[in-house]
Amino acid sequence: MKKTAFLFPGQGSHSVGMGFDFYQEFVFVKELFEMVSEICKINIPDLCFKGPMEELTKTINLQPSVTAVNLACLTAVEKEGIIPAFLAGHSLGEYSALSAAGVISREDTFRLVYKRGELMHRESVKHKGAMHAIIGLPVEDIERIIAEVKNEGIVSVANHNTKTQIVITGEPEAVNKVSSLASAKGAKPVPLNVSGAWHSKLIKGAEDDFKKYLESITFNKPAIPVIHNVTADVSSDPSETRVLMGKQLCSPVKWFDSIKRLMDEEVEIFAEIGPGRVLAGLLNKILPKDYPHKTYTVNSLKSFENFIKEAK
Repeated sequence: MKKTAFLFPGQGSHSVGMGFDFYQEFVFVKELFEMVSEICKINIPDLCFKGPMEELTKTINLQPSVTAVNLACLTAVEKEGIIPAFLAGHSLGEYSALSAAGVISREDTFRLVYKRGELMHRESVKHKGAMHAIIGLPVEDIERIIAEVKNEGIVSVANHNTKTQIVITGEPEAVNKVSSLASAKGAKPVPLNVSGAWHSKLIKGAEDDFKKYLESITFNKPAIPVIHNVTADVSSDPSETRVLMGKQLCSPVKWFDSIKRLMDEEVEIFAEIGPGRVLAGLLNKILPKDYPHKTYTVNSLKSFENFIKEAK
C-alpha cells in the first residue's frame, strides 16, 4: 500500500445527520456515542442526527459531536486493518489525530474537546468576534494588510488553508477593514458563520485555564507521527505535544504547510476521515496536478466501502 495520511476535519465540516449510517450499521459506533454523551452530559446522537443546526453549531456542542463522528469513521477503518503513515487534523480535528496516534485516550479526547468548547464559548460571549476567509491573496499580502490596520483593533491570521485561502480572525470592525483592503487588491472575502474569533487573542482568556486542564491529562508517545497545526511538524515528546496543544487555541493553523510536509514525506494517499469534504476540497487546491496522489473521503458507509476496497 502507498504511503497514506489520515486527515481529520474540525468545525465547519458538520451537518445534521452526520454519522447516522455508521451509527445504524455498527454496534461499536453506538457504544462510542454513548461514551461521549456520558462524558459530556450531552445527547450526542440527537444533536448529530436531529440538530437543529443552530444547536449543533454552538461550539460547546459541536466540538464533541464532530469528534465523535471523526472517531466513529476512524474506528470502522481501523477494524479493516488499515494503518496510515501519518496523521493530521484541522484545528479541532487535531484531537482526533492525537487519539488515532494513541497520544491521548478516547475518553480523554472527549474530555479535552468538551473543555475546549466550553472555554471557547465562555470567551466568545465576553468578546464579540468575527472570521472571514480571504480568497485570492497569499498569506504574506494578508499579513501586510493586517500590519496596516493594527491600531484599529485585534485581527490576525487564523488559518493558512491553501496558498491563497487565508482565514482572518478578530474584532468585527478590524476584520471588516482587512477584508475591505484585501478586496481592493482583488481578493474575495467570505464571512464565516462562527460564534467566536477562534485562533485569536480575543479568546486568550481560555488559554491559561485550558493549559491547566491539559496538565491533568496523560499524554503518550505517538504510535503514528502527527503533523501539528502550530508547527507543521511532528513531535515524539509527550510533554512538547501537551505544550503545543495549549498554544494551538490562539495560534494560526498551518494547514498549507502541513500538507506540504506530507508531500515532502511522499504521502500519496490522503483520506479525510469524518464529516463533510472540506479538507478534500483544500487538498485539490494545494496538491500540484503532477504530484502523484489519490484523495478519499470517509464520511458515509458508501465512501467507507469504496476507500476500503481501493486501499486493500
